[in-house]
Amino acid sequence: MANDSVVLRFSEVNFGFGESKPILDEASFSVRNGSKIALMGQNGAGKTTIFKLALGELKPKSGGIFMTPKEATVGIAKQVIPPDQMELTIREYFAQTFSEVPHNLDRHINEVLEAVNLKTELTRKVRAHSGGQQARLLLAYALIREPDILLLDEPTNNLDPAGIEHLTGFLMVYDKTVLVISHDAEFLNAFTDGVLYLDAHTHKVEQYVGNYYNVVEEIAKRVERELMQNARAEIEIRKKMAQAEVFAHKGGNLRAVAKRMRESAEEAQESMVEVRREDKTIHEFTIPCQEFPYEFSGKILDIQKVGIMKDGEHVAKDADITLRRGSHVLLAGPNGIGKTTFLERIAAGTAEGVKIESVVKVGYYRQDFSTLNFEQKAYDALWDVMDRKDEQTLRATAAWFLLDGKALGSQIYSLSEGQKGLLAFARLTLMKPGLLILDEPTNHINFRHLPVIAKALDEYKGALLMVSHAPDFVAQIRFDATIDLATL
Repeated sequence: MANDSVVLRFSEVNFGFGESKPILDEASFSVRNGSKIALMGQNGAGKTTIFKLALGELKPKSGGIFMTPKEATVGIAKQVIPPDQMELTIREYFAQTFSEVPHNLDRHINEVLEAVNLKTELTRKVRAHSGGQQARLLLAYALIREPDILLLDEPTNNLDPAGIEHLTGFLMVYDKTVLVISHDAEFLNAFTDGVLYLDAHTHKVEQYVGNYYNVVEEIAKRVERELMQNARAEIEIRKKMAQAEVFAHKGGNLRAVAKRMRESAEEAQESMVEVRREDKTIHEFTIPCQEFPYEFSGKILDIQKVGIMKDGEHVAKDADITLRRGSHVLLAGPNGIGKTTFLERIAAGTAEGVKIESVVKVGYYRQDFSTLNFEQKAYDALWDVMDRKDEQTLRATAAWFLLDGKALGSQIYSLSEGQKGLLAFARLTLMKPGLLILDEPTNHINFRHLPVIAKALDEYKGALLMVSHAPDFVAQIRFDATIDLATL
């Protein structure tokens, strides 16, 4: 393929899930061979749907999707590894991508694992890898067939800084076409040369050239120009309508003048442009701390041992950490050291040498949202955690997190990953926990929402134990101590 040829083109594509949930309305855009394009849009706009259409997993209702050449291949690194693949070995996981397993499969696997900077045994199960290691597996899985177009869906989720740096460097020198969904602005700005913006309101795709920051600036200037154009048109409309009203009351031949004035006002109305509505940001919120009995000592979580992974084995290290009301602690360490496993065991009450006081209500935010019942409706997931059942409070809280009636009436599995994250925060707000355990709470969340979430966590008056590889987010939250598992 020539370097300046179009490798993927959407032509007036219409797609939606029923009449009530349109995703694309005559969307058209093209992607040139070798380009690195960011696909942007608010949570739930349909970015992942565009990927599924490009893969052929979904078919448009009308319009066309074209590859050049027709046999061009598409590979995708999805946001998460499906639950039914977690028990596969690494060898079995990669073998399933081939219709006919090659005799030199192990060599192919080792080559892509080296490309994503992951060392592991091919007989090791997928489940045994950390969230960051699974993110690397997802990228390697997409690369093993050497696709012409590489689709990346939130590839930095769960990656530590070293992992993000390696991925960025890899993409900067990667010579094939890349489309990436990400809410990590710094990551996108390092290697992208264009943006496709899916407007959740018009269901159109806007195409821009330039790196991420250039495009954001261009969009802001365009919105300002459109607002000014509309303001001038509104002044002209009011002037013409006022003149028409005056001439109409004078009667006679002046009524014809009034008619022309009204027609002129209508022309000015038609000249007004539809200003692209910016992504909504979630409402400021507070996660209330549970009310404790008067005799409560204040001690919420006592950690005498910390579990880590060392050489593939679980090891318990001595510690002396107490979390009381208002204590905020950050759990740090590289991918694969066992942060998620440790939080999981604390929440389940099975962590050796760790005790949560019996009266404490625990709010646990898992990076894979597995604390949610995906078959349940979003409304019921919120209703279940409320001590005092009140529909008005439920719907008002949901609205803060941009969860409207359609979202509340949907089964959780049908929500976007970003909407699942917002639903999880809505649950915590209604739950009123005494202890918050948060594992990568920025994953899948639109960057516009992160300062609002950080402020709520900073002001949380209960005990907070959190894992996050997002330094800008962490910097906005007060932490009293950091447990670095790499130094234990």
